[in-house]
Amino acid sequence: MRVALLSDIHGNLPALEAVVRDFELRGVDMVVNLGDSLSGPLLPLETAQFLMQRDWLHLAGNHERQLLTLGPNEWGASDAFAHECLSARELTWLTTLPPIASLGADAFFCHGTPTNDMQYLLETVEPWGVRMATLSEVSARLGTVDAAFVVCGHTHVPRAMRASTGQLVVNPGSVGLPAYDACRPCPHAIETGSPDARYAIVEQRDAQWQCTHVVVPYKHQAMAQLAQSRDRTDWAMALATGYVKSQPAKSPG
Repeated sequence: MRVALLSDIHGNLPALEAVVRDFELRGVDMVVNLGDSLSGPLLPLETAQFLMQRDWLHLAGNHERQLLTLGPNEWGASDAFAHECLSARELTWLTTLPPIASLGADAFFCHGTPTNDMQYLLETVEPWGVRMATLSEVSARLGTVDAAFVVCGHTHVPRAMRASTGQLVVNPGSVGLPAYDACRPCPHAIETGSPDARYAIVEQRDAQWQCTHVVVPYKHQAMAQLAQSRDRTDWAMALATGYVKSQPAKSPG
């Protein structure tokens, strides 16, 4: 059993297409999309139409929930743009997506944590920045989930950790947005340091799960330019560089 794990596409169809080409060459038996698929200033409608044609396991992330449950005065710019682009057909499809899913007793899939699509599972935000979560924090966030293999998204950070119970917990990173800044629970930035698309392949061998993180280049400058044309300088920087701010040039010598 080989499973491709995708998350946080955020309407970046060219990045998604590059990832699909890559895992089709590698060969997988199943694809799981962990949500936050459309919101952003890129191609939400086209991305929705692409995903609706795929017989994958699709989850709803916090942005799908927000598109369906919040109103225009509550949406951020990314949700507002996505909602404006989508028709009733795509919005109806979003209502069919579950927030969590299981693969028998072996694997459990969620967007954030098992009970909260806005909470980080493998990272913790402090006033000074973001750090890797401790084993006790991961255990508390997993709660009663006892699957041997747990998958999350939301933070856009590719990571694999062993919980204190021995469970393998994986975040495949973001297909479509390699950096962002956020204000909750306090201001912080997530940066991967490259503009590439990211996903993971996991497989079960001898009753144990193992994970490979994959970095896929694509024509990211076109998406950065599209974001800039829609007055989203923050997204343009993230898509072009993998950082939320310009990096100072290194002095020679």
